[in-house]
Amino acid sequence: MDTYHVIGLMSGTSLDGVDIAHCRFTYKKENWIYEILHTNTLTYTNTLIDSLRDAETTTARQLIGLHHAYGKFLGQQVRQFVTQHGIAPDFVASHGHTIFHQPDQHVSLQIGHGAYIAAEAQLPVVCDFRTLDIALGGQGAPLVPIGDELLFRDYDYCINLGGIANVSFAMNKQRLAFDICACNMLLNTVANQVNEAYDENGRLARAGVMQKELLDALNEPPYFTVPPPKSLGKEWVLEHSLKTLNESAASVQDKLSTVCHHIAFQIKQSLPLLHQGQHRVLLTGGGAFNGFLAELIQQYLGQQIRVEVPAPELVSFKEALIFAFLGVLRWRGENNCLKSVTGASQDNIGGAVYVG
Repeated sequence: MDTYHVIGLMSGTSLDGVDIAHCRFTYKKENWIYEILHTNTLTYTNTLIDSLRDAETTTARQLIGLHHAYGKFLGQQVRQFVTQHGIAPDFVASHGHTIFHQPDQHVSLQIGHGAYIAAEAQLPVVCDFRTLDIALGGQGAPLVPIGDELLFRDYDYCINLGGIANVSFAMNKQRLAFDICACNMLLNTVANQVNEAYDENGRLARAGVMQKELLDALNEPPYFTVPPPKSLGKEWVLEHSLKTLNESAASVQDKLSTVCHHIAFQIKQSLPLLHQGQHRVLLTGGGAFNGFLAELIQQYLGQQIRVEVPAPELVSFKEALIFAFLGVLRWRGENNCLKSVTGASQDNIGGAVYVG
């Protein structure tokens, strides 16, 4: 089988909803070709946002209940999506919603149980992409780089500005990738303080003034100078970046401006020059719609690196697309998690399969 129709599900740490992408993948002449056929973003209700945000401090019984209920919710949404578009996908590939990610303690949990998705959607489901890699001594993250390697190799760097910003690039004939810093988790949280879901196009940040003392504090944690493999979880962000922002007396606009400078600076620190001549950066994720942030990233990187923001569909749904692709690789029994990225003892085929 060389053509697959797959629904990819992605829920980010910024709690802005679930991305659904119906994708077609074709393997032709030793290359993968992708098409995004249908998409939708499901906005969470305030009740669901509260449940997901509070999940890390709830009881074990309540967490298991949420794990199952959220899987049922995802399955119902997939069934509605399939009916709406009159499609017949081969299977669903779901990232799940991350509640814990502490790979140094062999702890990582993405909820949205695959059995419940399969039962509701009446489709096979591939999920739980991280656990095998962690069992093999890896970080279980980032997972997207194999997709960057096989689908977006025309770019020198792939940067996703999601709840957490991460980068992927090929160097010395191997793929490297790691989490850079918190991104929309910071920007959205600060914007929420003035009753905005997010800072549209960076309007508030553009009106602010970068605060040097706050910028230095955001850049201070040792994580930023530790070599990869490395990855970030919500727990680290709460303990460091968000704590620093909460302790600052700066205005909302000044905080947003400073966070944008922090993100741009850390991205600059993270990108090695790989060759002579112009370098290309593919910028995706919700943060790529923040015009002020995108401009700052370009300014910090300089003229030798060209930042490219693709069509809005790819900006919004690249991660859902790639998780659909990870599902394809799992379905074919091919490696979808790279030891060069995660630090595991070997490349591996991550993902549990549930057949509804």
